[in-house]
Amino acid sequence: MSEYKLADGSGNLCSKGCCRVSNKLNTYDWLADLAENQIDCDLVEVQFKNTRKSYFHNSNGLELEKGDVVAVESSPGHDIGIITLMGRLVPLQMRKARCKPDLEIRRIYRKAKPVDLEKWEEAKGKEHDTMIRSRQIASSLDLKMKIGDVEYQGDGNKAIFYYIADERVDFRQLIKVLADTFRVRIEMKQIGARQEAGRIGGIGPCGRELCCATWMSSFISVSTNAARFQDISLNPQKLAGQCAKLKCCMNYEIDTYVEAQKRLPSREIQLETLDNTYYYFKADILSGMITYSTDKNFAANAVSIPSKRVFDIIRMNRDGQKPETLLDESMKRDVPPKALDLAEQDSLTRFDKQKSNKNSRNNNRRRSNEEFSDRPRRFKSDVRSEGEPRRGNNDRPHSNPRSAEATNRNDRRPNADRPRRQDRPSQPIMPKE
Repeated sequence: MSEYKLADGSGNLCSKGCCRVSNKLNTYDWLADLAENQIDCDLVEVQFKNTRKSYFHNSNGLELEKGDVVAVESSPGHDIGIITLMGRLVPLQMRKARCKPDLEIRRIYRKAKPVDLEKWEEAKGKEHDTMIRSRQIASSLDLKMKIGDVEYQGDGNKAIFYYIADERVDFRQLIKVLADTFRVRIEMKQIGARQEAGRIGGIGPCGRELCCATWMSSFISVSTNAARFQDISLNPQKLAGQCAKLKCCMNYEIDTYVEAQKRLPSREIQLETLDNTYYYFKADILSGMITYSTDKNFAANAVSIPSKRVFDIIRMNRDGQKPETLLDESMKRDVPPKALDLAEQDSLTRFDKQKSNKNSRNNNRRRSNEEFSDRPRRFKSDVRSEGEPRRGNNDRPHSNPRSAEATNRNDRRPNADRPRRQDRPSQPIMPKE
């Protein structure tokens, strides 16, 4: 057992609270540093593939630790799993998993030997191919079901097929075909979409691992009322999780929002002022700020005020009084800062302005180049002696064909006879008054 001394030297921390297993339904053993923890209880929690766990007796008195690979009793044969929890917390976990009191608890045989580990790895290597083949067999039998995962027992004598089906499925013929194909004992388990997402795992939109894969074991039904209470937009793509069902996290804060909603006025109440009638538009439930608009359908002259001010105006309207504006004098002095739209950073048009500026710069540069090419160029032959008449642009010898084309293009311009800017008489600058 590894020990880590504290900075002040007052004690140590035990590293046996964590182990090398995955985070799927993992429990931190905060009693692992107590010496009598394993003496009081011989129950052991063993985790198998993904989120499947079971509980066993350490009847042989083996010296076990978290993370040990053990061979446990199964029917038929034995299974291989990893110890994830020991001691006093195991009965609490069994109560949380709603295990029945008359549940038959099997025992641990031994620590896994190298031969057991080889058979275990060989069995795990066949799981993916078995799942693909079983899906093809189910499709050939026209069964409306989806086989989501396959798990082989540690000794390879039994295979568990996890499937999803919206209706009742008669898979008796499927079991016969699977048994003849794979030569193992077949067990079928029906799971829901959320259980499948928990077994597969993944990252949620919050950036953390899925709750159903890390700590959630019981699933409560979620309805769209939870989104309405929290003023969440009823967008199916935003409300659905990786299981294509409503997100379980919408139930986490629903009680807080319901309590905060009771402290806000009704949405049907209209606020009367001297110049307008204001209607409810939206509300920030937790902060108590309510936004009112002069139009029922869209935000027109929107004003945000706290709930306390709203109740004051409702009380004034009942007494036949109307305030000048929704804001009082203190609110006019303390103007809140403008809220930042965090969703704007994901807009598809957030780079259009910069791109248009870049295009305008390119257009200006191209335009200046064209004007420079239109200007007459000076050559050595333009230097004339005394008494020699001044040559025009058309009489100038052109050694460069491009300059000749530019001169011809100047002659074809509609304003060719107009004097150039440098030849125009300058206007006097009038002094400012």
